[in-house]
Amino acid sequence: MSSFIRKVPEGDNRERMVCADCGYVAYENPKVIVGSVVVSDGRVLMCRRAIEPRKGFWTLPAGFLELGETLEEGAAREALEEAQASITMDGILGIFSISRIGQVQVIFRARFSDVGPPCFGAGPESLDVRLFGPDEIPWDEIAFPSVHWALNAWREAGAGPTGKPAGNPPEDRRGEHRMPPGEPPQTQPQAATVNPLKESVNSLKESAP
Repeated sequence: MSSFIRKVPEGDNRERMVCADCGYVAYENPKVIVGSVVVSDGRVLMCRRAIEPRKGFWTLPAGFLELGETLEEGAAREALEEAQASITMDGILGIFSISRIGQVQVIFRARFSDVGPPCFGAGPESLDVRLFGPDEIPWDEIAFPSVHWALNAWREAGAGPTGKPAGNPPEDRRGEHRMPPGEPPQTQPQAATVNPLKESVNSLKESAP
């Protein structure tokens, strides 16, 4: 079995993981995170995390882009997995650099694809999922700095065209700051919001011969 060592390859200027037997270089590159600020009637969809890191704190539906996905497809999948929500993208709201953990985050503004009332609920990685108005957002219970940045970008952009994507704030251009440590909030989960039209269609499918 090949063993890797960390050294500067010939012609490079950075340390890499290099195979000691054949010289193959295993490049370690940043990961792409995709997510969305899903808006309905001026309220934003947020998920209370059921997993670490920052279990119990509120975030946006987001996660790692998978191989073979477009940015839009990845963001839509994450919303479905974490919030059981089918969404449609309006445009890119923000692009954030998190150099501390090697991430580039692409956050869309999106809307529910459902006809009628929005349909959502807690997926396996969420304890709770809710819609919050601008004055209802639990700012002191946010999981990550980039969630603050994305929500601020949404409030500043309003309901019009998304325009130029927001970036890191001046006080954290490289994405090096962490959220201060603290205990997760103790809140009671809300029941999932179900689209009655979708439920009616599903009932017809189940009862069909």
